[in-house]
Amino acid sequence: MSDKTKILYVDDEEINLQLFEINFQKKYQVITALDGLKGLELLEANPEILIVISDMRMPKMNGIEFIKQAKERFPDKRFFILTGFEITEEIQSALESGLILRYFKKPFNIKEIDSALVQVIDMK
Repeated sequence: MSDKTKILYVDDEEINLQLFEINFQKKYQVITALDGLKGLELLEANPEILIVISDMRMPKMNGIEFIKQAKERFPDKRFFILTGFEITEEIQSALESGLILRYFKKPFNIKEIDSALVQVIDMK
């Protein structure tokens, strides 16, 4: 059994899931989902997931909608948004309300994300 912190990364693009996993699998146990519904299922099945990072723009349910549902059901998790676009009012509002801790821009900066993850893990 791994003692690595479990992270869920949700993104509708397979290549982004693979890149994230390649970059973070040495330090974290990365679980991936192609959409928010799958992400909710994985959170249900893996209660030890501590951190959730979600893409913003996805079909059916965007990242904020997914995180709102996930946070309602799993209030102990820590949530982040990853987006290829500028910060939107929706993301700004999620930051201000505490729904998400931070947002990251694509292409993602490994050091920036890792540093934010370490802060969250150190706080638990």
